[in-house]
Amino acid sequence: MSTLPAYRWRLAPDGLATRRQLRAQGLRPGGQDVAAQLERPRRRRGPLVAYLYRVDLALPVRPMTPARWAALAKANAARRTCPECGRDAGYVIPSSLGMCTPCAFPDEQCAA
Repeated sequence: MSTLPAYRWRLAPDGLATRRQLRAQGLRPGGQDVAAQLERPRRRRGPLVAYLYRVDLALPVRPMTPARWAALAKANAARRTCPECGRDAGYVIPSSLGMCTPCAFPDEQCAA
């Protein structure tokens, strides 16, 4: 088993990028294996590790299709719909409450 080359923070050579850096350039790893890793030291814990991919082997990001846009809109609408009253809350309902704020705290709404 081969080990990955490890580079210190901000010292990676040109031609390697993290997933976020690839995404900012409109690219994706495209199934390639990790080429190297980047290590950022920390004082009391182990180093933070980020995997690096070769930019020359990266592929362009797949465009969103109309079906994907529709599925994303439907999923976001479901996150905004209160299961208690069935109304669109206008914000993403917190999972800690499980319902919109007026349904979770009905006494505070009457006092206000």
